[in-house]
Order: sequence, then C-alpha cells, then structure tokens
Amino acid sequence: MSTAPPIDKLLSAKPATPKHPQIGAPLTTRPLAVLGGPPLFNQPLHVGRPNLGDRDQFDALVDRMFENRWLTNNGPIVQEFEGELEKLTGAKHCVALANGTLALELMIRELDLTGEVIVPSFTFVATVHALRLNGITPVFCDADPETHNLDPHHAAQLITPRTSGILGVHLWGRPCNVDALQEIADAHGLALLFDAAHAFGCTYKGRPVGTLGDAEAFSFHATKFVNSFEGGAVATNDDDLAARIRQGANFGYSPSDEVEALGTNAKMSEVCAAMGLTSLSSMQDIVETNRRHYRTYGALLSPLHGLHLIEYDETEARNYQYIVVEVGPDAPLTRDELLAVLRAENVLARRYFHPGCHRMEPYRTEQPNAGRALPGTERLASQLLALPTGTAVDDQDIANVCDIIHQAYDAAPLIRAALEKPVLTDR
Repeated sequence: MSTAPPIDKLLSAKPATPKHPQIGAPLTTRPLAVLGGPPLFNQPLHVGRPNLGDRDQFDALVDRMFENRWLTNNGPIVQEFEGELEKLTGAKHCVALANGTLALELMIRELDLTGEVIVPSFTFVATVHALRLNGITPVFCDADPETHNLDPHHAAQLITPRTSGILGVHLWGRPCNVDALQEIADAHGLALLFDAAHAFGCTYKGRPVGTLGDAEAFSFHATKFVNSFEGGAVATNDDDLAARIRQGANFGYSPSDEVEALGTNAKMSEVCAAMGLTSLSSMQDIVETNRRHYRTYGALLSPLHGLHLIEYDETEARNYQYIVVEVGPDAPLTRDELLAVLRAENVLARRYFHPGCHRMEPYRTEQPNAGRALPGTERLASQLLALPTGTAVDDQDIANVCDIIHQAYDAAPLIRAALEKPVLTDR
C-alpha cells in the first residue's frame, strides 16, 4: 500500500490562510534576556527538532520487523521504503543507505569522478568532505546572491582539464539552475550530480528532485523534515549506476554472493526504514505545517527593514523545511548580534552555513586564498540565520520569536552596548 503522497498532490494542495497570532502585547513590558531579563523560553527552541510521525504505525512496522527476524541486509521494510521513494520522486532507482553522507560518497565514487569537482563552498561540510574522502580536490564555486545555489556562470569559469564533474546543492529545497548546469556539463563531458539533502519532495520546472542530473543524494537524518532516524538514498535513472551503488554499499558483493568490487557497509537497517515509512505517511501534514509557519513568519517579520525572509516559489512543490532570514547591512543589528539576542532567550537559531567550507579545515589550509573568488559566499555566510520551524513549533512560539526580534530592533543601541561590554571573570 502506498504511503507517500504524489508530487502533484503536494503541489496542488491549497492550505488555509493562517490566522497570525498577535505580537507585542504579552512581551513588550518584559525586558529582553540579553538586557538582564529571564529567558522567554524555559526549554530550548531548536532548529531542526525531529518531526515524529504516527507512533502506532511505527510500532506496527517494528513488530513486523521482529516477527520477520530480519533487522538489516536489504530486508522487506527497506525494500518497501525504496519503493515508496521511487513512487514519490519518479526516479527509476532509489537505493536506501545508512546516511546521507554515505549516499554522497558512494554516488561520487561510483560515477568514477577523479581530479577536480566543482562544488559550492556555501553548503554543509559533508558535501565537500565526501569529495575529499574520495581523493578529489573540491574547487569552490561562488553562490548566486539571489538563489544561494551554485552560480553557473562562475562554475563555467572554473573548468580545467582535471575537472570531472559538477556537484550542486539544492539549498533550502530550492533547486539549482539545473538547465544551465546541465548545458555546461554536456559541453565539457562532465558528470552532473546533486546533493538534494534539503530538497526531498520538491520539483524543478515540474520535474521531481531525484530525476535531475546523473544522480542525486538525499538525507533522511533526524533533523530533516522526512527522517528515518539516520538514513539517506541515491536516486538515479541509470540502471548500471544504481547496481554499482547497491554493490558498493554491501562490501562489494554481487547478487551471486561474490565480492567483485571495492565496497563498504552503507546499508540501511529495517528499523530506520520503518521510521522512514512512518515519516512518508505524515509527509503532507508536515509540509502543510511548514508552509503555514513560513507564511506566519513572513507576515510577522515583513515590517522590519533590513530583514529579508527567503522566498519559496509556490507554483512548484516545496517542503518549506527551512525558515531562513537574511540580515542585511541596513538592519539595526548584525546577524551575529541578533543571534545573541535569540540565544539568550533560549531560541537556538543557526548560522547556516557559517563560515563557508573554504574557511574550514582542511580546506582553509590547502586553499588559503579561496575566499577571494567567493564574495557571494562570504556575504551570505555573514548574513543568514535559520529560525525554528517544524511540527515541534506552534504558532505562538513563532509569534514570540518574532516579538523578540521586533523588540531587539527597538532596543538595538542598548543591545549593541550590552554585547560590547567586557565579560568579567574571577581571578
């Protein structure tokens, strides 16, 4: 029985316009924590707190797992999960794996990439590590200032005789300019692959993510909107590539039980697949919650100058997994000052993706001058802030977070002065 809603259903869903909570009245008499008041939230309000599906469905799947006495090694629940992924993405093959990083590493290795691969610096470091662990030199490409994704114009300038591929990242669930990158890849005989960790359930010009380029890697980590505790997958329409990835994930064993290639252990377990199926059943509800939160944040933060909420194209399927604001130079507080305000209130906002992979080890040592060619990346890394969303957050939580930001704007000079005070320590 299918549990995953088809892309067209997600795309055509018309959620009710949210009733935005009122901000201001409950909090305006309360001093901000950064100025000496108590934190508004007693418990931390996280970015990426797990979405939990129906517990009864999960328990039933786990009972099935125990009845089967099949805990791993391509069990029936993993196979069912893969089938649902293929239905949802439209990809011919979705190979479920232990995590998204192994999905990247296997995809890169089984595409026989060598030498150099063009990759954004503005991404989670696992994207770049997956190349480096395969003996490939990452060539950092700048981010497009509007989309935050790999800049195709800059990518074209970075191609050398050693370039074997382009690895794009669909940040925030907003796909790369796939057509432009495919044109570049085809012109130079390069592989085109994508880190789609943010983009499960999304579309590019109506095409589901999972069918783009030569292959795409998904993550189903606990912080993703659809999760399998830990997990990932490679989606591709290439029969031979899918077979090689499946073999590489199982120590190099062939279907005839002979070791015929170099491999590792990247198999997904049955219990993780059970959580994945449970998440897929709740996927549409999670997307609707995320979309409502996105619209609520947009309405409440829109009056603030210098603060821009990233926009989602609602004519395409989007998972609305991330609420990201860009704190511009005309805002009364910098991104890091606003972060300090929120963290003092127990709102654990995140600086995605600070400071850029080119400023992390080993890359900052190996490529110390990389930042000179990455002005867009440097700017985004200093200005973007991710705010809490998901099913663990309610409308009142969002109203309170937005009210904190409004108050911070009003008290910007006091906050800046407080943050500049030296910290006294016992001697």
